[in-house]
Formats: sequence, C-alpha cells, structure tokens
Amino acid sequence: MRLLIAAAGLVFVISCRPTPAPLAHTQESAEVVATALMAAMASGDVQALEQLALSETEFRQRIWPELPASRPERNLPFSYVWGDLHQKSNQSLQQLLAKHKGHKYTLDSVRFGEVTEYPTFKVHRDSVFIVRGPDEPEIRLCGSMIEADGRWKVFSFVIDE
Repeated sequence: MRLLIAAAGLVFVISCRPTPAPLAHTQESAEVVATALMAAMASGDVQALEQLALSETEFRQRIWPELPASRPERNLPFSYVWGDLHQKSNQSLQQLLAKHKGHKYTLDSVRFGEVTEYPTFKVHRDSVFIVRGPDEPEIRLCGSMIEADGRWKVFSFVIDE
C-alpha cells in the first residue's frame, strides 16, 4: 500500500511540473536555421543573428535547469556560466561576421558531430554547412544548434577548432 501511495505521489509531482516555455524565433529545421544564418551573415544583420540564438532568458528558464553544471554540488552560478558562454559566443559572432559578411552561399545540407540529449532538448554540436559559394564547399557559421519541441535555433556561435 505504501508503495502505491508513493508511486501516486511521484506521478502527481511529475505531472505538476510546469511545461518549459517554448523557445522564441525557432525554425522548423536545421536547414532553415542555416539558411537564415547565411542570409543574416551576408547582410551583416546582427539583430537577426542574435534572434536566431538562445537568449539569456531562454538559457536560464529552459536550458540551465537540465545542464549538469546547474547541480548544487557543482557550485557554478548561472551568472558565471551564462556570462562565459555569452561572451565567447559574441566574440565568435564578430569573427564570423568579419569573415563571411557579404558572402552569398547556397545551402546543400547541414551535418553535425556529437548530439547530446537532455530531457526536453538536444544539442547538436560541430555544425557544418555544405554550400555552393564563392570560396569554400563547407562553412561553419555556428558551433551548435538546439532542437526542442521539434524546432531549431542556434545554441552558440562558439566554434571549437
């Protein structure tokens, strides 16, 4: 009987957890995100590029609670983790703009390296865009993308070489 009551209590607690808020400015596929990134990068539209990526609010409310770094025993404050990620992402974005602004590419496909799964989202790392363009057959315009609720956006512009 105690086991039945405990199980019922667990089901109640799980069902009472709030559903995570959907991410804003998402796209229906990685290819649509890549195409939007290429267009915004070509025109130098920083506002559009920033909207394609996670915001601080999205990271705090949706991503952070599921990351191992958020566990109390890790003793890593949100402000440190977000500040570090955001600073590195912005620096990478500026470098990417300097390299790709004005370049027009046509997307053939997107491929990823490692995929890390969390309870409500997946992070697709090592984003590579296979393109037809003036110089390169492959370009990297972001480091990783996030897939949540069947929708996609940029997780970070940080590209690990």
